[in-house]
Amino acid sequence: MYYIIALVALVFVVLTGIVIARLQNVLKSFKSADTDEIKHTGNRFNGAMFLVVLIVGGAAVLWSYLDARSEFLPVASSIHGRRTDDLFWFSMGVLTIPFIFVNVLIFFFSWKYQYKKGNTASFYPDNHKLELIWTIIPAIVMALLVFTGWRAWSDITGDAPQDAEVIEITGKQFNWITRYSGVNDNQLGNYDYRLIDAQNEVGIDLSDENSFDDFMGPASAIHIPVNKPVLLKIRARDVLHSVFIPHMRVKMDAVPGMPTKFWFVADKTTADMRAELNDPNFNYELACTEICGMGHFSMGTKIIVEDEASYRKWCAEQATFLATYPEYLAKVPDNLKAKAMKYVPEGSVTAAADSTTAGSVGSGTSSLR
Repeated sequence: MYYIIALVALVFVVLTGIVIARLQNVLKSFKSADTDEIKHTGNRFNGAMFLVVLIVGGAAVLWSYLDARSEFLPVASSIHGRRTDDLFWFSMGVLTIPFIFVNVLIFFFSWKYQYKKGNTASFYPDNHKLELIWTIIPAIVMALLVFTGWRAWSDITGDAPQDAEVIEITGKQFNWITRYSGVNDNQLGNYDYRLIDAQNEVGIDLSDENSFDDFMGPASAIHIPVNKPVLLKIRARDVLHSVFIPHMRVKMDAVPGMPTKFWFVADKTTADMRAELNDPNFNYELACTEICGMGHFSMGTKIIVEDEASYRKWCAEQATFLATYPEYLAKVPDNLKAKAMKYVPEGSVTAAADSTTAGSVGSGTSSLR
């Protein structure tokens, strides 16, 4: 690496010396030759090159766009995503049209009005009407772009509909932890980072009865229903992460200590997209777009979008957090234990009670010793 830097530095030094030498020759020629003759030297070639650069450069930009279209994302699979794409292409059109117009004029005028002996230029010290035009029109266009973008962003980040499916996504090095709001109340229970341990990875607070029917999703895939609002409650357990679902145009940072959210409606199932793209292996993906450490590359997980009946069936098949770890019944307040019991299989409750009793006896025996 150091050799490459030294080589590049040497090249720059040599080029600087050449430019200085050429500049000295030009200054000498100004003293010894006619000014008009020097201005005319190479002028036609430089003017013609402006047209060449304009035409070749324009053709290259057009070719690169057409060639890259096959790599573009398909039509968004969410309602807000198509609105976002429309705003993007509208903004690109508003900005690209004047960009092309202005640059064509710059390059064309450089050729058209190149130096010719005897030509004179007209100067306008000021033109208030022209200044008003090029100030007011860009201001109106900018205000239009900002206002339409602000409205779309406000809708996305505003309050989700009351019937939205609530899913919590927590980023940690180096995977995503998903918690679902159960099948009874569609409300996530509270959490407390001080309750995090090897099993309770997100710090579920079992003093909140809304936590009793919460269940943890598998690490391999996230399930969401189609044509139904989905509210993602986003958190980070260690460092900065970022939730990104490209095909649905979902993007929101996961910030430690600052919960964020994003709600959307996916209106194409995984099966629909496979048929649309003629790709039986297609899967939606959730990726992390914030470099979060050496294992950042592994922070990707599959998203399965399915009809609501299939989604409800899948949810009903999942074991609640309490059913998976019945020993956490000990952390449920006594006045709520009866409610918590119905989310734990009877055998698990007995085993958990025996385990707790044995632990207490062992602890007592140890203390007597």
